[in-house]
Amino acid sequence: MAYADYEHFDVELDEAGVAYVTMNYPPLNLLDEVLSPELDAIAGELESDDAVRVVILQSALPEFFSAHSGLGRVGMAPMVVGHTRSFRMTQTMTERFRNMPKVTIAKVEGRARGGGSELALGMDMCFADRDTAIFGQPEAAIGLVPGGGSTQRLPRLVGRGRALEILLGCGDIPADLAELYGYINRALPSAELTPFVDRLAHRIATFPTHTIAHVKTAVDVGASSSLSEGLLVEAHESDLSVASIVTRERIAAAMEAGAETVEGELDLAFLDKLGR
Repeated sequence: MAYADYEHFDVELDEAGVAYVTMNYPPLNLLDEVLSPELDAIAGELESDDAVRVVILQSALPEFFSAHSGLGRVGMAPMVVGHTRSFRMTQTMTERFRNMPKVTIAKVEGRARGGGSELALGMDMCFADRDTAIFGQPEAAIGLVPGGGSTQRLPRLVGRGRALEILLGCGDIPADLAELYGYINRALPSAELTPFVDRLAHRIATFPTHTIAHVKTAVDVGASSSLSEGLLVEAHESDLSVASIVTRERIAAAMEAGAETVEGELDLAFLDKLGR
């Protein structure tokens, strides 16, 4: 796929299967009626592109990952709410990234507030620049309930009290505190962020695609259901992976490369010999 029909995104897919998706919608990368449809369309392409194994979402703007969703369209929304509940576009878009059978990573530099924060929360993982990244959900301060998933994802990540602190305090959460709370995976110094994310993405890209999808399915069920239900799903997804010829071939390759030997098991160096 060419990924050439987007005005505010640059998509580069390398030979390893890592797709770098860069937002460039100055001055704020607002998730408004211009940027959101483009990102949703890109998500659809990435989801169906078998060459893609890992997606890294980042920003070309040094001060903003994404400031928030556009308030202009919110102010033009109908003042009468219908009785039929429906999902918001930001919710469905972030769910597409969460559910696609590949790994999605947000690399955050600058501010990720409101819808920008919710976009980062919707990715499988989030890594941030310790020196520049700021997270926050300021919606309540202007009378809004966040509508892109943060009221549901934050309690699962940071607990109820801290979620309410973030959602009702409406203050900025610097990257190091976001890491401490569990809001993000890690905060890294500026010079280390890109190399770390690149190494992780390319490591994951060497793993079988079906295994990545099975692991995501099991983790998602485990995060939102009972332990017994999650264990049953885990067992089923594990059985599906074992039944794959790709997995059988990699097991044989691992054994040949040193698995289950003292030397091989000391630092798992044999994993790097398995390739894609």
